[in-house]
Amino acid sequence: MAVMGILTACERRLPASILAKVEQPLPQEIQNRMALYDIDLYAPIVMRFFKEENIAEVWKQSRSGPFILVARYGICKWSGKLGPKYKEGDLQTPEGFYTISANQMNPYSKYYLSFNIGFPNLYDQENGRTGSNLMVHGSCFSAGCYSMSDKNMAQIYAFARDAFKGGQKAFQLQAFPFRMTENNMSRHRNSPHYQFWLMLKKGYDFFEENRKPPIVEVYKKRYVFNNGIGKASVLLMQ
Repeated sequence: MAVMGILTACERRLPASILAKVEQPLPQEIQNRMALYDIDLYAPIVMRFFKEENIAEVWKQSRSGPFILVARYGICKWSGKLGPKYKEGDLQTPEGFYTISANQMNPYSKYYLSFNIGFPNLYDQENGRTGSNLMVHGSCFSAGCYSMSDKNMAQIYAFARDAFKGGQKAFQLQAFPFRMTENNMSRHRNSPHYQFWLMLKKGYDFFEENRKPPIVEVYKKRYVFNNGIGKASVLLMQ
């Protein structure tokens, strides 16, 4: 496959010390779990991050179509409070729907390994939000990023690496303040971010019900999901 060939060629040019990090295989336990659910090692992925619960999830697509949860990790640190990022320097960790492609992966990161989440995305840009270099990375330090332990980051990086090798051009990262259950939404109903979270919940609910990532668009400065609005700007495709 062409994508696999390109990635393999790039990896061969990495220094040995970097190559040792980026080529770590997924633990056998995870590979066994994928085999149990009939999931190919190189199948597409979706990642979901939950701030309040400090949980990161990796889902992979089964051969039958639906995505299945295959790994769950503790988020070591994120910064700021529950709510989206607004401007450069506010130390807020982003919330929303982001697209990660192979060119956003950074094997040379000073925080072990990392990838750029793509903030600001089109929604952020249309709403005047600013910021740069917002990552998922190792080293358990955060100034606006989602940070993981190095061990967990190696596995998250490996999931992305394998999905790209399998031909996935980009994967969706869904970043939420918390699991958007009715109870949690009610608990946070007085938050100034409540309307923003109601908007995110539509995409959250689609994934919960269908076990596949929503098509995410931006229309009139709002996220819209699976609407097929011709004037919308497509951010993420399954």
